[in-house]
Amino acid sequence: MFIQKVRDFLNAKLTQHVSAAFSSQGVLAQSITGFNRREVQVEMAEAVANAIDKKANLVVEAGTGVGKTFAYLIPALLSGKQVIVSTGSKNLQEQLFYKDLPALLDMFDLTPKVALLKGRNNYLCQHLMEKELAGTSSMDTQVLDDLLRINQWAGQTTDGDIGGLTAVSENSAAIPLIVSAKETCIGQRCDFYDECFTRKARNKAKDARVIVINHHLFLADRILKETGFAELLPDSDVVVFDEAHLLPDIAVTYFGQQCATRQLADIFNKLIEIYRFQLRDAKQIELLSGRCAALLNQWQQALYQIGDSDWRRLQSNKALSILSWDLVKEINALQSVLTGHVGRSDELDDALEKLTVLANKLELFFLCENNQAAYTVDYGHRYLVLRIAPINVANECRKLFEPNVAWIFTSATLQINRDLSLFTQQLGLNQCQEMLLLSPFDYQNNALFCVPRHLASVNNHNAALTQFVDVCVKAVNAAKGRTFILFTSHRMLNAVAPLLQRRVSYPLLVQGQAGKQSLLKKYRQLGNAVLLGTGAFWEGVDVRGRLLSCVIIDKLPFISPDDNLFRARSESIERAGKDPFAEISLPQAVITLNQGVGRLIRDEKDKGVLILCDNRIVNKPYGQAFLNSLPPMARTRDLNKATAFLEQIK
Repeated sequence: MFIQKVRDFLNAKLTQHVSAAFSSQGVLAQSITGFNRREVQVEMAEAVANAIDKKANLVVEAGTGVGKTFAYLIPALLSGKQVIVSTGSKNLQEQLFYKDLPALLDMFDLTPKVALLKGRNNYLCQHLMEKELAGTSSMDTQVLDDLLRINQWAGQTTDGDIGGLTAVSENSAAIPLIVSAKETCIGQRCDFYDECFTRKARNKAKDARVIVINHHLFLADRILKETGFAELLPDSDVVVFDEAHLLPDIAVTYFGQQCATRQLADIFNKLIEIYRFQLRDAKQIELLSGRCAALLNQWQQALYQIGDSDWRRLQSNKALSILSWDLVKEINALQSVLTGHVGRSDELDDALEKLTVLANKLELFFLCENNQAAYTVDYGHRYLVLRIAPINVANECRKLFEPNVAWIFTSATLQINRDLSLFTQQLGLNQCQEMLLLSPFDYQNNALFCVPRHLASVNNHNAALTQFVDVCVKAVNAAKGRTFILFTSHRMLNAVAPLLQRRVSYPLLVQGQAGKQSLLKKYRQLGNAVLLGTGAFWEGVDVRGRLLSCVIIDKLPFISPDDNLFRARSESIERAGKDPFAEISLPQAVITLNQGVGRLIRDEKDKGVLILCDNRIVNKPYGQAFLNSLPPMARTRDLNKATAFLEQIK
């Protein structure tokens, strides 16, 4: 009884501190000019405080403008507990660590150790850097120039975070050559082990009380714990997932398996190098490695000629099947030979260990035995990635979210038709508090949603393309540029861009011309630009004020029926007597559309027009699910009213 009273006292104390922080006389009001208390923000903050105290699960959809970042950070920091904040994007990760956390720690005079930890491929590897610089004689001039710039930066950086590298383009071909990777890491044998940026970042995280990571890193760490290997992250009292809507799809990647053929090719080349420079008496290593490399190349070329991404269908190709198992047989022979030389070379031992892991993955993929998974071939420029993706990860996720930890899940887009159950079911969350907090912004007066009349069917590509360009021209001219045009496919983007280029006088920024951040920076600098983008620009983009007055979307973002994972999930749902469209297609499309719509109104003073060129949202029964999930904008079918609204925005 006494212990319970103490707990109740502590619970009340944290909740009171949190409430006081948001009051008109509180820390935020004293520290932030023009601070306005938002009841929805306080409601969320108090719910987070309560979940922390009770070590409970909390799922919150917080509409744009709720202020969810402060609503979870403040109670987490005031609790004094070990906290992990996981995000879905590097941009938010860096905003939290470099902007929001320092501001709050200063306001509340708190001094916990904080750390930012990214996946290892975000850090410079000094070993690879030295290796690449030693082989510059046969290198492309541009790559060499970029490497020299990176090397100069390497002498100045304190953390080796590639995010801080501005001397070369984020798309530079030099970057993949010098970033840290598990496959190339040689551990304590490395000359740069003590100075290793990846190791330093991990050690710093272990000592921190507040750690900012991303979903990929969290899941990778949890799976390592499950297998009994050493983990990167300390046990925590509180875990907050921001951009939580991304978690289910990311979890599919981590509970599946993947095998990159480039890794196999690199190992074969490495083994030939080991023979030539270390083990000249082991001719078989060179012969078998060369045969494996040739077979791998032959097998890849056969796949490129077919072009199908569904391995289940590809299995019916007899010639390909024979080639596949010939490759496995040759790799097994190579492994046997390498085993006979274990202990003679550290590099050979390391290569054999990595080859064994990849060979097991390759054989598992070829067997294709799991009916509850999709087997997919991803085609790159020169190499393939073989993926096994489970249809349902709820059971696996359930094991991750152990008791005695407060698990907080939040995003601006989690609900379908005012219901959060799809999200909670996907992650296996059986017991959790659920909250739907509407945006405090005045959408009814500040935003207009237009679905123009007389639109052609989206399946009639030529007619839809012509109409879409006409709509874009009218809207862009009315908005004086200041427009995002979001596409559901690269095909449509590539068709629209040249047509629009000839008909509007405002600067056009097209995805692919430069990296995402470069395009956004230029968009903000120009002040009257039109940005054309696909999936990458549907979320995680924050452009406030009159710089963005119009968002145009080509059609409802339904997943392609040719997607292998979607097809596998659909078949599983059909076997259970349910409707794949209602269970998968519709919910995913609703959330994706909401993400795109969320680019428009980012501040309480923002005004803008959303135009969707897909009349299925008003003509089909399922359209109501989309409308019920969107912010409460005023609506019209009259494009002239939409352009008049745009012309009035000052």
